Amino acid sequence: MKFIDMHCDTIARIGDFRKQGKNCSLNSNPLQLDIVRMKEAGYLMQTFALFIDKGNTKHLLEDSMYLLDIFYTEMEKNSEWIRPVTSAKQLLINEKEGKMSALLAVEEGGVCLGRMDLLRNFYRLGVRLLTLTWNYENEIGFPNKVMENIPFGKPETEHGIKETGIYFLEEMERLGMIIDVSHLGDAGFYDVCRYTKKPFLASHSNSRTICPHVRNMTDEMIRMLAERGGVMGINFASGFTEYQEGRGEVGTIDGLIRHMKYIVNLAGIEAVGLGTDFDGIERNIEMDDCSMMPILAERMKKAGFSEEEVEKICYKNMLRFIQEVL
Repeated sequence: MKFIDMHCDTIARIGDFRKQGKNCSLNSNPLQLDIVRMKEAGYLMQTFALFIDKGNTKHLLEDSMYLLDIFYTEMEKNSEWIRPVTSAKQLLINEKEGKMSALLAVEEGGVCLGRMDLLRNFYRLGVRLLTLTWNYENEIGFPNKVMENIPFGKPETEHGIKETGIYFLEEMERLGMIIDVSHLGDAGFYDVCRYTKKPFLASHSNSRTICPHVRNMTDEMIRMLAERGGVMGINFASGFTEYQEGRGEVGTIDGLIRHMKYIVNLAGIEAVGLGTDFDGIERNIEMDDCSMMPILAERMKKAGFSEEEVEKICYKNMLRFIQEVL
């Protein structure tokens, strides 16, 4: 089985290790994802996010450039196994040549500082996916609120995409850049639907009906995403997967499959893909690292998904999406 994963934070974790003076490479590491395990598992493509925590830095642009250098340096070191891509055509060429592909993303639209020139320059540097917000308001819009005193957080239903954000959406569609609504507030989601024409992505989000965390999507949002031709990547985080009374957060393969089945029944098989969030989530889940992806595929089959349906969720839906948007 092949796999396309639309979100991981591995580059940022490697950056953290190096700031602490510790050696850490993308080829082999103690994290949740590395090239050795990806190759063994059968990965077709991994999306690598340059994740910036806006609440912990005043140097958004500089910090993103630090991570960008790590990404390209690691790509150069490991070009025998993986190559960066900016289009579906390049991905298919890599596959034909026995190489895995790496798509470059930015998680936190605030790195652009509200400037269109920086958005275009990130595109020129190879970024093909922008997660509009993380957990903080920025020049583009507002995130859903993760609040310690409110279980599961509070949906942002009043403040959506700002005027600058509308121009960003228009320019991203013109360039051919993936608009990612994971982390975005509910009002912002509906604004994206209003101000865009092409398919867009929820790179790492689950169903709010199955698990009521604010980071997950409502039934209406999932339907609207699917109607536009978009895809949502199932997030492996325990807190977004399952909550049981008396047990708290539960991270199991069965829980992931429960989200998949619900979304398929709600919006169709074409709407579901993978967005693991590896190295952005705690290691207390049954799907502990990327080497276990084939186990997930087998469990999906045992749970009643056909071979064709498993292929669609594991890589074909995202491949179709990438071909259309990029």
